[in-house]
Amino acid sequence: MHYNQDWMGYGFVGGIEAGVISALAGLLLFVVFHWVGRRNGWSYGPQIGWSFLLATIVTASGDLSDLIYFNYAPLQSLQLLKVKLAQVHDPDSIGLRVMCELVGIALGIYVGWILCSRNGRSGNLGK
Repeated sequence: MHYNQDWMGYGFVGGIEAGVISALAGLLLFVVFHWVGRRNGWSYGPQIGWSFLLATIVTASGDLSDLIYFNYAPLQSLQLLKVKLAQVHDPDSIGLRVMCELVGIALGIYVGWILCSRNGRSGNLGK
């Protein structure tokens, strides 16, 4: 799903901004899934997996679908390409933005894991 990216910068600055948004989403989703998982006896695997999946759907799916579309969809005409490119914020750096979003999600989940495992109750990785 696309969120409004008109306010974002271009190039590396836009990638960093998208990565920070994704990191915050990954952190918040990991905290939620850690809370749910502790009550249901989940290990860290499902908590991290569901957090990464949902954060990717929420923050990176729009740019990721555009990246796949522009690389693999058969474009019938130049006019169609111009219309599709006009709908994308900064199409020149879409690959960089997707990479920053995925790295941001991973970093956000990692920070959440560090914060949650500092807690005395969840010191073991297997529980």
